[in-house]
Amino acid sequence: MFINTVSGQTFSASDSSIYLADPAIFNFKGTYYLFGTVEENANNGFVAYTSTDLVKWKKPGQNNNSFALSKGNVFGNAKFWAPQVFLNGNSITMAYVADENIAVATSEFPVGPFMQNDKRPLAASVKQIDPFIFIDDDGKKYLYHVRLQDGNKIFVAEMEPDLSAVKPATLKECISATQSWENTTNAVWPVAEGPSVLKRGDTYFLFYTANDFRNPDYAVGYATSKSPYGPWIKYEGNPIISKKNIGVNGTGHGDFFTDSNNELHYVFHTHFSENKVWPRRTAMVNARFSLNLKSDQPTIEIDSKSFHYLFISKD
Repeated sequence: MFINTVSGQTFSASDSSIYLADPAIFNFKGTYYLFGTVEENANNGFVAYTSTDLVKWKKPGQNNNSFALSKGNVFGNAKFWAPQVFLNGNSITMAYVADENIAVATSEFPVGPFMQNDKRPLAASVKQIDPFIFIDDDGKKYLYHVRLQDGNKIFVAEMEPDLSAVKPATLKECISATQSWENTTNAVWPVAEGPSVLKRGDTYFLFYTANDFRNPDYAVGYATSKSPYGPWIKYEGNPIISKKNIGVNGTGHGDFFTDSNNELHYVFHTHFSENKVWPRRTAMVNARFSLNLKSDQPTIEIDSKSFHYLFISKD
């Protein structure tokens, strides 16, 4: 048992806790679908927890059909990580990692089954993880992702309209871990990962997590740009989510979503406890855009007091 020093809430590990790393929530027709890396079963695919109020979560069924995406239906043999689910036209689409490659699958329903006709990953010359597909106002699609080359670095590339590939000539580096808060142990392999992108007016917000995921200082920051390619200016108040303001270790690698009341939230994972990394726990905070009166530019604010873990309902 441990206490969140910000909110004063006491938590204990139990079977009702939701243990998903790299989580994302898809809001579809009044139901919320929660996906993430299933650490104890990451070699088989992804499951989907569901809720209608973001409080009571239902656990997937305990059978072979409980996986929303299953190995065998798509590319990959192991290491199914970091799913993102979104609506692409009329298609429910999942971008995900398997075997340290990125692939894209589709389904008629949020709970799956997600399938690929051509069971291949996106072509790349290096290992790549942590996909986030952003569809801009003009309909162009961009893949923000992490390439493993001299560290974990975030890149962007425009995608083909059918999401079958990126356009190699558009590939560009966005973010690497260069600031002190981003590499608190001075690791020789610096890490910036877990990208997600929001747009407010004509400003692009690229959110990311820095430090190794096992580091208690794993934390979230963001950078802004007037173009989906950058240049990206890192926010001077980074990190915006960390053990300092949340009160627990290992806060990061999540995704933003808007609820049915148009309120903004960030779902992410934390370490299991103060002394243990695994299994990582799924948590959420409220967020909102505000206006920086000095620069007259939009910023993002995190309500650290809203921090809470997600649990399976006993009802």
